[in-house]
Amino acid sequence: MDYLVHHMLRASAQRFPGKEALVHGTQRFTYQELAQRVEALASGLRCAGVQRGDRVGIYLEASVPQVISIFAVSRAGGVFVPINSELFPDQVTHIVRDCGMKALIMPAWRAPDLGGALAGIPALQFIVTTGAVPESVQLPVHAFESLVSTEPDRGRPDVAISKDLAAILYTSGSTGKPKGVMLSHANVMAGATIVSTYLGITERERILAALPFSFDAGLNQLTTAIQQGGTIVLIKFTFGREVVQKLVDEQITGLAGVPTLWSLLAQPNSGLHKHRLSNLRYITNTGGAMPQTVLKILREHLPSTSVFLMYGLTEAFRSTYLPPEELDRRPTSMGKAIPDTEILVINEHGRECKPGEIGELVHRGPTVSMGYWGNPEATAKVLRPNPLAPAELGDQERVCYSGDLVRKDEEGFLYYLGRRDTMIKCSGHRISPTEVEEVLFQSGQVRQAAVIGIPDEVMGQVIKAFVVARDGSPLEVPKLLAYCGERVPRYMIPRRIDVLDELPKTTSGKVDYPALRRREGL
Repeated sequence: MDYLVHHMLRASAQRFPGKEALVHGTQRFTYQELAQRVEALASGLRCAGVQRGDRVGIYLEASVPQVISIFAVSRAGGVFVPINSELFPDQVTHIVRDCGMKALIMPAWRAPDLGGALAGIPALQFIVTTGAVPESVQLPVHAFESLVSTEPDRGRPDVAISKDLAAILYTSGSTGKPKGVMLSHANVMAGATIVSTYLGITERERILAALPFSFDAGLNQLTTAIQQGGTIVLIKFTFGREVVQKLVDEQITGLAGVPTLWSLLAQPNSGLHKHRLSNLRYITNTGGAMPQTVLKILREHLPSTSVFLMYGLTEAFRSTYLPPEELDRRPTSMGKAIPDTEILVINEHGRECKPGEIGELVHRGPTVSMGYWGNPEATAKVLRPNPLAPAELGDQERVCYSGDLVRKDEEGFLYYLGRRDTMIKCSGHRISPTEVEEVLFQSGQVRQAAVIGIPDEVMGQVIKAFVVARDGSPLEVPKLLAYCGERVPRYMIPRRIDVLDELPKTTSGKVDYPALRRREGL
């Protein structure tokens, strides 16, 4: 029975021992080879002191050691904490301190910047480094290559069960420092199974991992590929053409991305239009609405590729998806609930909304997380009793209140309107930032756009937009405002538009709206 994260690798290694499991550059590993290294590193971590429930950080770029570490920490009985490789030392030390991390796996070259700060964290007992072992660190250091050469103890029984904590993913919020979302083994396994079901993922899949594993959608690329016996191909990229070339070279069948990635691929210099990419069976979008102009370009260049628009949140993983056959009928819809999940639209009185009414999206199902590490107050705000459950059942089940405002049409399809804390109220009108951003995209003048509400004494709030011009194209703000004026009511026209070189991004590639609000002193 497979019920722990590392079981999915074990099962696939038994079914497909000689099949290609992992690719990174010129490195290629079969399932048997990958499983052997995972068993060895798990034994090495246990010998170094990792015990059941210990948090182990993985601060590595997309690499073979990163993948091995995720499954090895699980096999050792620990809790893996993926840390985005782009985070700075103070952000990393916050995560290490916040979750009481016992061990941290990282490149040796990061030691000079991190070593001193890590030495002052009582819970942290040792680090594991890839590359030469640094001399300056004031903590016990183990070489990754040494631990991965440990004699594996394959007969050692697992001590965890599916309800135990498997991973902590740190996610940025609208205020304060990042919080750690706790995922059980059951959460991770359910997420992999559910997504594999509606995407039809099998052992024939070759999935390109373009999103960081510290991001729930990125981690799911790894788990679905391994669970189904497919191949996961790692990539670190700067330009769209690098992604396109990898799609061609590795005959990729599946790719997940966020809107910023799709905007890159939609640019002429990505070269997407030069290749047929007949192997690319599907692409999926998450992390924000895909601009309709970008979606149109992708569909033109990828006529045989199915496009799945999805919605999710780290606290409950994935909530909805729009089947590809619905794209033409309702291209702006989030779709309906993923399998084995119920999506409720709840009003401020705790009752279910009727079609057309605006309410908060509430997620019920097996991917609802265990809450925030060490933060019961924040957990209680997001994970609450099911408002529609019969009183006789008590309030034991927790559902996830997303903070996202949505509406449902007569056929049950959902439409995203914005965050509860980012909806703009102008002269009594409730305005979705997404709707305004879409109009800015449709102008053809901008490559990126983000909208926030800023205080106004008369109107309550007015709209401010931040845009990035299309490559090589000068942006004329008056012309852009005139375009908006021809397509939306006056109250939806931005009062001001700032032209930036790039929009600020979170570590998972989403637009950093809190940073834009801070820029305005909000």
